[in-house]
Amino acid sequence: ARREITHADENIPHIYRRALADEPDVIAWVNSLAAVSREQSAGRIATSVGRHRSLLLLGPTGTGKTHQAYGALRYLAPAGIAWHWTATSSANMYAALRPRSGVDSETEFRKYAHARLLMLDDLGAAKSSEWTEEINFRLINHRYENQLPTILTSNVLPGELMNRVGDRVASRLVEMCDRV
Repeated sequence: ARREITHADENIPHIYRRALADEPDVIAWVNSLAAVSREQSAGRIATSVGRHRSLLLLGPTGTGKTHQAYGALRYLAPAGIAWHWTATSSANMYAALRPRSGVDSETEFRKYAHARLLMLDDLGAAKSSEWTEEINFRLINHRYENQLPTILTSNVLPGELMNRVGDRVASRLVEMCDRV
């Protein structure tokens, strides 16, 4: 499913603007998300992503998880979805949420929590603290409870995930995500 850069690609980092999802399980997840979104739009072009399971891409550093994640975002447009999404790394999200003068951290948090489709890169890569654990739980719990599709990447091994993000977050990830 190759395609040229579109307006939606302007929000994709330059290095991933030609990213292609070629992992069969990633493509299957995107196709399922597109079908659900079209169904919820009653046959019209879907202008929003529908409620759906999430996708968790796990693997060692350098295996192409982020490439697949951006490829999945790019694949949605030709699948018939005119969508809005938010993509960030966990480090950038934490930086945006740090309390500081002139910034309402709760308003910033809602941008991620309520995004119709969120791509969060490198979950569990940041040094764990009570604050990051609370942010992770609030974010994942909200998206879990509202069935908001999320694409997550992590280089943390499945057995280590609980130690890095907390048992409550790991439990919800197991329930809400297709794992690749």
